[in-house]
Amino acid sequence: MDDQFEARTIRKVMWRLIPLLLAAYLVAYINRVNIGFAPTMKSDLGLSASIFGLGAGLFFISYFIFEIPSNLALEKFGARRWIARIMLTWGLLSMGMALVKGVTSFMILRFALGAAEAGFFPGIILYLTYWFPARYRARMIGWFMVAIPLSLALTGPVSNLVMQALAGVFGLKDWQWLFIAEAIPTVLLSLVVLILLPDKPKDAKWLTPEEHDWLQGTIDSEQRQIESNHSAMKLLTALTDGRTLALAFIYFANTTCSYGVGFFLPQIIKGLGSSNSAANYLSSLPFTAGAVGIILFGEISDRFKTKRRQILAVALAITAVGLAGAGALGAAYTSILLIGVAVLGTYGGKAPFWPLPSMFLTGSAAAGGIALINAIGNLGGFVGPYAVGWVKDATGSYTGGLYMMAGLALCGAVVTLLPRTPSHIEPAKAY
Repeated sequence: MDDQFEARTIRKVMWRLIPLLLAAYLVAYINRVNIGFAPTMKSDLGLSASIFGLGAGLFFISYFIFEIPSNLALEKFGARRWIARIMLTWGLLSMGMALVKGVTSFMILRFALGAAEAGFFPGIILYLTYWFPARYRARMIGWFMVAIPLSLALTGPVSNLVMQALAGVFGLKDWQWLFIAEAIPTVLLSLVVLILLPDKPKDAKWLTPEEHDWLQGTIDSEQRQIESNHSAMKLLTALTDGRTLALAFIYFANTTCSYGVGFFLPQIIKGLGSSNSAANYLSSLPFTAGAVGIILFGEISDRFKTKRRQILAVALAITAVGLAGAGALGAAYTSILLIGVAVLGTYGGKAPFWPLPSMFLTGSAAAGGIALINAIGNLGGFVGPYAVGWVKDATGSYTGGLYMMAGLALCGAVVTLLPRTPSHIEPAKAY
């Protein structure tokens, strides 16, 4: 097939799938992090910064426990049904956060929310390997994952509007309305996914026979080539492979920084002298840089596809410099600018990272391996908020937490550059 046919087919698949997946991940992230944008919740429930960070991060403990089983279930039952199920349950539980009465119910519901959402992100990453040849994946993953910084940029202003408009209606507090209003789109989108999302190219009635044959043939050919370059792995072997574990650590470092900043950024800005409302609005600025970073690094990664690890290392180094600089300088607007630099690196690194597992994993090994990488990596969602909250309680400042995250990002960059990590992930024939 000629280049025009290929470009037209990929463009058709992109516009059919990516906007819906992006919207789904957008609401997922809003439901995941919106507790960071409801400052009165802590005082109403009597939560200290460390307890709040523990509860915010507890989401990721259950997420870790249920991640691999959920991703294997997606492969068995199909993406359409399983992703819709995940979205429906987490949407209902997110609404349930409005019923929290104290520390115990706060912890229980955060744990349950993580269990409900487990498998969504790695399931989508696996799903994209069913639809896009390897040379397009960093860009497609980048466009899908732009939902993360976009959601964090929107959550502050949207949360302000919801809380200001609905506070006191039916006797509910502003933060209770926040959880209810921001969970409704998730429930509605779960029905859209169930109706519109095809499992694999053979299920897409909007592809012509020629488009389907070319797309499926290209992806099948790549899978066979990967298996010829790497001995086909069984699931257990994939879960204990050194390359899988190295990627898990790198993603853990990235995620610790992502969530450590994401959950506490409004409070960090407030600590620099802003009001609650102004802090929520200002917190959107760094995440706009994150959206730019994830698209930019995705394009660069696919253009220089044999240099993905070096590009990833640069992104992690940028993260470290931004966080350390924000901790060292401390002035309000300078810190916001430097945190924006850090967020650009944090989210930019996700685009070159996620094509790497599919370079040596296929089939059920890919489903389990990608889930394990994401599960271990997302423990950073527990460590980041809890560590930043603990440092704040111990020192009265967020500076130590920023230094801690900067050091971890630097460690991630070093592991990325270790000879074993890239050379066995990116064989020249993979493309």
